[in-house]
Amino acid sequence: QVQLVESGGGLVQAGGSLRLSCAASGRTFSSYAMGWFRQAPGKEREIVAGISRSGGRTVYADSVKGRFTISRDDAKNTVYLQMTSLKPEDTAVYYCAAKGVGYYSETYYTYTTAYDYWGQGTQVTVSS
Repeated sequence: QVQLVESGGGLVQAGGSLRLSCAASGRTFSSYAMGWFRQAPGKEREIVAGISRSGGRTVYADSVKGRFTISRDDAKNTVYLQMTSLKPEDTAVYYCAAKGVGYYSETYYTYTTAYDYWGQGTQVTVSS
């Protein structure tokens, strides 16, 4: 089992920045590929960014490429999502997720059903 707790959400003006954090507890954090997803009202949950177990591979949704950066710090059991140049359409609840993988895995995952554990979400609201 792993528990995930997101933080760092809030209200920001368009063009601003936020950094989301997801702290993990439980089993070895470095055994997990991680992802950030978001869900806006009335819409399906969608991938924002994913990162492999080692951090060596990342993937981003086209809508956030060049603006968001996913990273991980295994010493702190934390994955981050740095968000810049925020737009009103980035408004959503942001979730982090973890998927247990093998030691040599360098795979990232982009679909919700791949992940084993989810956080409770943190609200990001971008005003125009």
